[in-house]
Amino acid sequence: MLEDTSPPHRRPYENVIDAIGWTPLIKLNKVVGRTRTPVYGKAEFMNPGGSVKDRIGIAMIEAAEAAGTLKPGGVIVEGTAGNTGVGLAVAACVKGYRCIFTMPDKFSQEKIRLLRAFGAEVVTTPSAVPPDHPENYLNVAHRIVEETPNAVMAGQFYNEANPEAHYETTGPEIWIQTDGRVTHFVGAAGTGGTVTGVARYLKEQNPAVRILTADPEGSIYSHYHRTREIGPYAPYKVEGAGNDKIPTTLDFDLVDEFRVVGDRDSFMMARRLTREEGLFVGTTTGLITHAAVELAEELDDPNALVVCLLCDTGERYLSKLYSDEWMRENRLLVDESPSIESLLLQKTDRIPALISVQPGTRVQEALQLIEENNVSQLPVIQDHHCVGSVSEATMMARLVADPQLIEAPVEELMEPALPMVEAGADFETVTKELVSGPPAVIVRRHGEPAGIVTRFDVVHYLIGLDR
Repeated sequence: MLEDTSPPHRRPYENVIDAIGWTPLIKLNKVVGRTRTPVYGKAEFMNPGGSVKDRIGIAMIEAAEAAGTLKPGGVIVEGTAGNTGVGLAVAACVKGYRCIFTMPDKFSQEKIRLLRAFGAEVVTTPSAVPPDHPENYLNVAHRIVEETPNAVMAGQFYNEANPEAHYETTGPEIWIQTDGRVTHFVGAAGTGGTVTGVARYLKEQNPAVRILTADPEGSIYSHYHRTREIGPYAPYKVEGAGNDKIPTTLDFDLVDEFRVVGDRDSFMMARRLTREEGLFVGTTTGLITHAAVELAEELDDPNALVVCLLCDTGERYLSKLYSDEWMRENRLLVDESPSIESLLLQKTDRIPALISVQPGTRVQEALQLIEENNVSQLPVIQDHHCVGSVSEATMMARLVADPQLIEAPVEELMEPALPMVEAGADFETVTKELVSGPPAVIVRRHGEPAGIVTRFDVVHYLIGLDR
């Protein structure tokens, strides 16, 4: 591609609206692996309002003004996942309109607070309701329009100003920034406006350009594209992509392929983009980029050029996508190489990290500790070393034969010592040892016994009960 050496933003703008668009095209390097196909991200999170929806916010307002439906002092109402609301709110601040937005309650608190920071009113609605339910966020928005004087519905799902904005701006920018070399565009469809507008423009320039749309697992779009029938919908965690209904702003005939991507793959790719590429992005960007990288690997063609959309900033997902706790609660965080330390930290939510006895501890006391803590064995610790172990089964069997042992020290009934490992030990190596060796290992931290990991703990972790 030709290098443009002219500095960006050489002239001042009249207002923030004029700064929307002409976002950078940035090559992805680490997340694409070894494929020879170049992949570039269109950094829409660099728009003033932090997302690709800035483009349609002003476009829909100006279209309503031109049609005479939005008059001075009017109210803009919209059902939104957050980003369209921000785009509308930014433009409304400049133009002097009031905004009311309805939003499903699955979306992050950051988005709600951001909309309110711009002076918008936000009404949250239940996520798990069908499209025809009166509490569906779009139906609530329509009801607000009917009840509010001088209110208009932005209607991003049915407003032709939505795809037109991308036909007029996003598509031409991609074509110019790639010197017409783009061969594949990868996006996602919420309203479908971005994909439709970009696809329409790029295919007019070169009919061979392929359009791939990443679809969350649970959305109805992929099934509808194949069959032209509305299939089942299931909830998913990705925000702002997919749907449970068919909007008029999405032209399915312009899309060459819908590719389904799961929540986990989407979230992990978004986190990788932030940590490996320095691109702080949200969940839909992870969805899109995962599909784009898959496509690039399949092509493995240095003459192809894939452009994918980097939709919005990761700042709107700090309490979800970038919260390890939330990710684990929703079973989305995958530790590629977990350590024994990470397993031990999670175990302490259930019981103390280390319950042990000394060689002189009486058998009765050891059995009492086992019962109180619901464990089956105890390490015997002396001078910071494991010198043996005692198990409930062995002690009970010996007591049946000789009840007097109840007052004996546990060293008289000790079994072999449990091996000691460092807290940073490789998870796989230790678990292999537990399969055929001792029933547990002692975890040592800074030279001190700090915890115990048993076969049960490993199984508990692997099947996801702690994540």
